[in-house]
Amino acid sequence: MANFALEHLYRPAVNAAEKAPLLVLLHGYGSDMNDLFSFASELPEQYAIISAQAPHKMQPYGNAWYAIHWDQVGGGKFNDIEQAVASRELLGEFLEQVLEAYPVDPERVALVGFSQGTILSFAYALSYPQRIKCVVGLSGYIVEEMYAKNYRENDFSGLKVYSSHGSVDAVIPVDWARKTPGFLDELGIPNVFSEFPVGHGVAPQNFYEFKAWLEKHL
Repeated sequence: MANFALEHLYRPAVNAAEKAPLLVLLHGYGSDMNDLFSFASELPEQYAIISAQAPHKMQPYGNAWYAIHWDQVGGGKFNDIEQAVASRELLGEFLEQVLEAYPVDPERVALVGFSQGTILSFAYALSYPQRIKCVVGLSGYIVEEMYAKNYRENDFSGLKVYSSHGSVDAVIPVDWARKTPGFLDELGIPNVFSEFPVGHGVAPQNFYEFKAWLEKHL
């Protein structure tokens, strides 16, 4: 895997006659590629699955797509936008390599993110919607500063979004996520938003709901 822009785990599709639809899993802050890959065995066999690892190593363990500077005033957070944009572009380079190296369908690519991975998924898909068919955004939110400058001029007609959030999330407030549907509606992007009575995580019913959504739209 040394020639790829990002370290990753790969599960090939089973019995795929043609190139398989591709799910690209993007983990959250402080995690690694093994985290969301634990979902792989529960996802349909017809999908090829890639779980990518964020490029920035954290101490003592874990990885991040970009730094978060914890602000002591009011407990707010500040995202390192420059690092996030660099990771957005690195993800694009990685996806090109994946499409070339593995038997996957470039017309059927979905990004499945959790937390910081969701924020990056939105940033990439809205900057380059022609490359992504679906986004599943779990426990994340919109950070418009991470998007390509003229992203609002893009053609979003081929993109669909599922997003969800825990109603008692103490890491990313649900109010931030509740802004996502209106933001996507404004851009004309078909989307579904669900809330579940959990914290910063994915409830079983959340998993089954986004899985069913993917089977319908990817």
